[in-house]
Formats: sequence, C-alpha cells, structure tokens
Amino acid sequence: MRWMKDPIMVGSEYLWPGRFHARLHISTRQYARIVRERVSSIGLEATAYGTHTMRRTKVTQIYKKTGKLRAVQLLLGHTKMDSTVQYLGVELEDA
Repeated sequence: MRWMKDPIMVGSEYLWPGRFHARLHISTRQYARIVRERVSSIGLEATAYGTHTMRRTKVTQIYKKTGKLRAVQLLLGHTKMDSTVQYLGVELEDA
C-alpha cells in the first residue's frame, strides 16, 4: 500500500497513472505487459492469464461476495443490466 502514498498517486483517479503528463493512465498494452510479467514472476504460464481474464475474475468475485449486480454493472461500465447479467453468466431472476 506504500505506492498509494507516492506523490504521483495522490489525487489520481487511475490505479496506474501514466508516466507522462499528456497520458493520464497507462495503455492497455502496458497493462497487458505488467500482467504478463507478474504472472511469469510467480511461476505461472503467462499465456493462461490475460487482462480480460483478470477483469472478469474480479467482478465475478465481487458479485459472489456482495450480490450487488448494480455495483458490478458500474464497475464494468455497462449501460444495460442485461449485458452485465450475460457477462457474469447468471440468470436475472437469480440476481
């Protein structure tokens, strides 16, 4: 958590701010490289993990823990609840 107190993070709305002032956040390519490096560093096969896998896993965990479909919808940036339900693979009646 020390990195959250780093001066570059203070006031940033991005978890990973960019290194240049013109870019407020890192690119998807940079994020993919970080995921690949971290996965490899702990001895896992990097090709089995990706940025989308991480995104989907986290929101699935949040939904299972809280049951708050609307929160997951907002996190994913979906405009339609149906999209979120389909993305999670749950039945709307169960949600």
